[in-house]
Amino acid sequence: MAARRPQNTNSSTAAATATFDALGVPTPLIAALKARDITTPTPIQAATLPDTLAGRDVLGRGKTGSGKTYAFLLPVLARLAATRAPRRPGRPRALILAPTRELATQIQESMAPLAQALSLVSLAVFGGVAPRPQISRLRAGVDVLVACPGRLADHLAAGHANLDAVEITVLDEADHMADLGFLPVVRRLLDATPRTSQRLLFSATLDAGIDTLAKRYLNRPVTHSVDAPRATVTAMSHHVLHVRPDDRLPVLVDLTAAPGRTLVFTRTKHRAKSLTRQLVAAGVPAVELHGNLAQNARSRNLTAFANGTVQTLVATDIAARGIHVDDITRVIHADPPAEHKAYLHRSGRTARAGATGTVITLMTDDQTGEVRALTRSAGITPATTRLGPGHPLLSQLAPGQRSFVAPPPANPTPPAPARKRADADTPRRGRTSRNSAARAHSPRGGSGQQAGERGGSGATTATAPARQGGAAAFSARSRAGVRRGR
Repeated sequence: MAARRPQNTNSSTAAATATFDALGVPTPLIAALKARDITTPTPIQAATLPDTLAGRDVLGRGKTGSGKTYAFLLPVLARLAATRAPRRPGRPRALILAPTRELATQIQESMAPLAQALSLVSLAVFGGVAPRPQISRLRAGVDVLVACPGRLADHLAAGHANLDAVEITVLDEADHMADLGFLPVVRRLLDATPRTSQRLLFSATLDAGIDTLAKRYLNRPVTHSVDAPRATVTAMSHHVLHVRPDDRLPVLVDLTAAPGRTLVFTRTKHRAKSLTRQLVAAGVPAVELHGNLAQNARSRNLTAFANGTVQTLVATDIAARGIHVDDITRVIHADPPAEHKAYLHRSGRTARAGATGTVITLMTDDQTGEVRALTRSAGITPATTRLGPGHPLLSQLAPGQRSFVAPPPANPTPPAPARKRADADTPRRGRTSRNSAARAHSPRGGSGQQAGERGGSGATTATAPARQGGAAAFSARSRAGVRRGR
């Protein structure tokens, strides 16, 4: 069936007084939402639900934090509840594709109570973990499958899953999938679903790559955009702190030692790891979120940040879209991002759900032109201040009393037996001291393993040596997918 160009609909004026009941959401789902204190649809939900619940293909665009997750979960679950069918091994009736493990996990967590209200079964599959439990769950039958593209492609190739019974497919963060290079495998997965099935595509931007997907796979789609393409959250205040290279860390320590959750972004995994260690050494409990970590470490550190056990998370750009944590007070670009879309998505982690937030970029002399260009492209006019440690503005940007935790000794005295083998054990003692620093600030007292992934989430202040096994041995595609951060 040849897809036609989207019917453009500007939904920025969607009725603010709409209710879930008036939009046609089934009563059990409304009750499940109310139990989670969700009673009023967001603009993207109010705009898209009439079309998605009616079975139309929809292309939805809204900024980060706009409520896109429930905008597609509600029609998915409502459709499956209305067209009851027995579960069949390996044949889900709904498919939701997400670019990262963290996003897939959070979609599954958001869906679980809603699916339970309708007696529906859901499952999330992604790389970086052993495939066997996923295979067992698929064989038992699921209604909704949330998946990262690479791991799902592996399951299809191995015969553990089949998409011929899919009634509705969702692509979440489609532009991020394009950025990560997932579009070829996404196309193969969509080709495996019935051409007559309903398809929903949600994205923060609708660029040429997304338009190509829409033309190929969506049938007469309705496009809903709830804000201008470069709109930013007005509740954010944006600041650029012009610092000397030697002052970057002391300024960052001052800001992160203040009360409130702080999300610090770096450009590389190595930088995230080293900066986390420096913060911990300075007395600021912090955890990492990047790709060189096993999935259990990534989940553990994100949980510690979300539940407040640790107030500072140092992350690569994987956290710019892959996490949804409320009440993040500050976003700090310790390393300015490479381009303006990354700046907007990073910054969008704060000022969510009606809250306010502060976005701070640390800039040295050699980064002046780069930062000016990316803020201009992002449509941002930040307040720029040249300062150093102790400047009064730091207390205004991050108010409250600074608190520090004494780090463990950097080089604890080794036990007597270790002294007898000093030459052989010196490297091991070095690793032990770093891990003990990590345990002091880890919610479960341990550090994560390296998993050889790109663009992932984090561990504590140090990581154990890499180990292979589980998903790493699933297939060559799984290994490649782990490196891509799925």
